[in-house]
Amino acid sequence: MLRLVSSGDISPADAVRQLSMAPFESLDFATIDHHRALRQGYPEVVYGEGKTPQQVVTITERIMEHGRAALVTRTDLPTRQALGARFPEAVVNEVARTVRIGTPTPTVSRGTILIITAGTSDLPVAEEAAESAIAMGNQVARLNDVGVAGIHRLLSQGDALTRAGVVIVVAGMDGALPSVVGGLVACPVIAVPTSVGYGASLGGLAALFTMLNSCAAGVTVVNIDNGFGAAAAATRINSRD
Repeated sequence: MLRLVSSGDISPADAVRQLSMAPFESLDFATIDHHRALRQGYPEVVYGEGKTPQQVVTITERIMEHGRAALVTRTDLPTRQALGARFPEAVVNEVARTVRIGTPTPTVSRGTILIITAGTSDLPVAEEAAESAIAMGNQVARLNDVGVAGIHRLLSQGDALTRAGVVIVVAGMDGALPSVVGGLVACPVIAVPTSVGYGASLGGLAALFTMLNSCAAGVTVVNIDNGFGAAAAATRINSRD
């Protein structure tokens, strides 16, 4: 490929495009996409649920051999302990159930991702979003427990709202907070419904339907409890020139 670029047979841009589609590494239990960072800006993220601690450690080792950063989400305690033992520098977030290793490159400098929770019970999902956004190179700020039951708590944070490049709003129960935030800011708003609430919340469906029917224009919604997906979407927004 380098010889083709040197000879002028293909352009550097075409070479990068071809390289971005390969390679991958096949293990007995996984096929690791080592060029995802080239295509998408961040390495493949390891989803911990359904995998043994040793499988997760092995996959993470292979990712770190090809890059400078790795993120593991939805881990159980044995997996977090195994990763912590293998990578002493790892940042383990017990609330988020994530493990973050290494330093992302390049970092995203366009704007801060502000993560807002309606209540303390939404923190596990919000922290997954925060850890994911940090791992992808973003600056992150947090506003916790500022839901609509005491809306004055949010309204007192005007400076934080206006400074944000993207806002992720995490809420269960009635899921009304993203509509309020969407009516206060000009930046993109990503709503994350959580499975927090009493019986009629239907495991987050009530919040999901509220967010999908937001009266604030332009609010985008991800799946129930999907903090990682919200962070990935916010990073793509935050990385655009």
